[in-house]
Amino acid sequence: MAGWRLSRGWAAVCAGLALALGVGHGTATAAGDPVPPAPKGILSFPLAAAGGLLHPDAPPAGADDWSCKPTREHPRPVVLLHGTWANAYDDWGLMSPYLKQLGYCVFAAEYGGAPGSPVKATAHVPDSARQIAAYVDRVLKATGAHQVDLVGHSQGGGLTPRWYLRFAGGTDPAHPESNKVHGLIGLAPSNHGTTASGLGTLTTKLGLNPTVSRLAGQAYSDQMLGSEVNTTLDRDGDTQPGVDYTVIATRFDEVVTPYTHQFLTAGPGATVKNITIQDICRADASEHLSIAYDSNAAQLVRNALDPAHAEPVSCGLTSPVLGG
Repeated sequence: MAGWRLSRGWAAVCAGLALALGVGHGTATAAGDPVPPAPKGILSFPLAAAGGLLHPDAPPAGADDWSCKPTREHPRPVVLLHGTWANAYDDWGLMSPYLKQLGYCVFAAEYGGAPGSPVKATAHVPDSARQIAAYVDRVLKATGAHQVDLVGHSQGGGLTPRWYLRFAGGTDPAHPESNKVHGLIGLAPSNHGTTASGLGTLTTKLGLNPTVSRLAGQAYSDQMLGSEVNTTLDRDGDTQPGVDYTVIATRFDEVVTPYTHQFLTAGPGATVKNITIQDICRADASEHLSIAYDSNAAQLVRNALDPAHAEPVSCGLTSPVLGG
């Protein structure tokens, strides 16, 4: 789950500063080609959260250019999927312009919530998966691409796209070459249910999940450990043939807990790479919220999208909640 939204007071103070978030100078690869770094900004997540309150239906910078055509270097469009209680604008203020700068056609879906509401991805997971299916079909038609790559945060990187892949037309197990999705990259994904740092365990044991879901949305119950959605989704394994999966988790995750529940096991015809970000960058202090605004995680996403041209991660400092 994408977590808690910051107060509306941030909007008036910070929205005008969002444009000040810049992109650094490119670094050179061994071959001499410039590789743009991930955008940085210690307040990038709070500023984007404020913007998401003001612009709940707007795409983040770099996304939703429906005239974009994939290149030979980047033949697959990237579809970004936000997390629970979030929207595309506030979840992808770092990743979307970064991937656009790298040369990808970038699209940011809105799902699981009413237009005009800054709080989305609250609907029943199968319903949200069908919305994602329709969005991916629209991207494929507009771009002429054969497949897309999905990059998601929390629910958007976990059980909802996995439900789409398995039950809503994202893959064809008998003919994996016909899959609509090539890869799924999840940032702190809610793959196997969460205890929510004990809160979910408490509401589950007390039978309060239906009551909480009436207030917070059905996606709350769906993502709890042992939910019917999780049980159904995990029954026949974690993966679909022909799909490359990457999980990028943080040990400091306070929402999808324990964080090891995010990891996947590869089934026939699929590949899985499970990454704990502190194994790559020891000083990385990102948690569930700020991992979407973590420049180290952004570089790992870059490498997962284009493993043939992967570069070592240039580790930077990332703070809880604030990003970096």
